[in-house]
Amino acid sequence: MPEIQPDKYKVAITLESTQNGERSILKAEGEAVAKGEVLYIRYEEIQQGPQGEQVSVRTTLKVSANGLKLIRHGGVESEQSFTPGTRQPGFYRSPYTQFNLSTDTRRLDIVRSGRSLTVSWDYELYVYEALSGEFAISMQIQEEAQS
Repeated sequence: MPEIQPDKYKVAITLESTQNGERSILKAEGEAVAKGEVLYIRYEEIQQGPQGEQVSVRTTLKVSANGLKLIRHGGVESEQSFTPGTRQPGFYRSPYTQFNLSTDTRRLDIVRSGRSLTVSWDYELYVYEALSGEFAISMQIQEEAQS
């Protein structure tokens, strides 16, 4: 029996994040890989390190029917899970610091239209057990036209 190849395609990503009234927008190119009912979105972002240096971070967003998981590798290692109505454990590690964190997701909306996707969620971020901030994230993922 031949192995079923996952569905893989290039995507354009627009990520809008609001924390305490401050808005930031990230645009990136990446790829989407569909495996069964789960969609993986992968992209790379360049972040500013503590000494002002450029740090490359590979991000994977795992989108499933019951929630999201955000995994980062590279200059920063972190994992955050988002499931509405529950507090999920996670972590953050860089060469300069590391700590446990957790997310309390208040809202999660996933709208899929063909190979395009809009994911938006609101959550409270806790570092150790202290509330660190409230976030609203909106992510548009659109299939890029094949040339």
